[in-house]
Amino acid sequence: MPTLPKRRTRQGWESTVTTGDLELSESWTPEAEAPTTSSGSPIRLSMADVVTLGNAVCGFTSVYFTTTAVLIPYLTGDAPIGTVRQGAAAAVMLVLLASLFDLCDGLVARRFRSSGMGAELDNLSDLISFGLSPAYFVVVWGIVSGSSEPVLVVVAAVAVLLAGVLRLARFSCTTMRDGRFQGMPIPFAALTVLSLVLLELPFVLTLLAITTVAWLMVSSVEYPKPSGQWAVFTVCWIVVNVGCLVAWAAGVPGAESLLVVGCTLQVALAALLPVVALAGHVMSRRPSRA
Repeated sequence: MPTLPKRRTRQGWESTVTTGDLELSESWTPEAEAPTTSSGSPIRLSMADVVTLGNAVCGFTSVYFTTTAVLIPYLTGDAPIGTVRQGAAAAVMLVLLASLFDLCDGLVARRFRSSGMGAELDNLSDLISFGLSPAYFVVVWGIVSGSSEPVLVVVAAVAVLLAGVLRLARFSCTTMRDGRFQGMPIPFAALTVLSLVLLELPFVLTLLAITTVAWLMVSSVEYPKPSGQWAVFTVCWIVVNVGCLVAWAAGVPGAESLLVVGCTLQVALAALLPVVALAGHVMSRRPSRA
């Protein structure tokens, strides 16, 4: 029996046989009966998709402000401290707003339903806002700070970007028990990386911490999903940090101290959650005593 030629589709490989101008496929479906998802058309945007696109816009605009208000003034030699501070604050605030959009799009999807491409849009938007944007911020920090080891800065930035890609890919193809994430969530990792840069720690310590965050994204450590009280806490945390950034950008007295406190708490929380998760995992494996 002759072997049928195969072609590649998004769903895999399918066998086909050609007769004249007609190509019949083992998995052929009439165009008029093209499969649709139960959550709506894969072409039309839903309200949740619009919120998700807001996430992508914030991520791109963050890159824009990092370039125009931080990098270009430094390269041209015209970098007033106030302008650079405002540009950095705007870039970080936009990532914070992106994380708020990322938190809300799931709530909107559960309330109003989403389109068939909602999950793909979410991953692509997250990659822009929480993968590319913080990695680029790290590179610009290395340039502006006059680092003598630019290669190490680029390596750390690439580690953040690739870890984000792998984290999102794993999230798409694995199933976790309810209420848990495997690996540090990419929005939380992005905010932690930005906090490490804003803290202006010693160069080597900052790079080591950034690389550790990248590793935590692809680790098997389980993190709780921000739902219920956690979601409320997350929203409040974002609002407080935006307020601190606005005050810092405006040069309000004492705002820099508030910013340092906020960044320190973000980094401390990032360090504490894996320890708590691992401790809980160890305790759950201990045999119960009669």
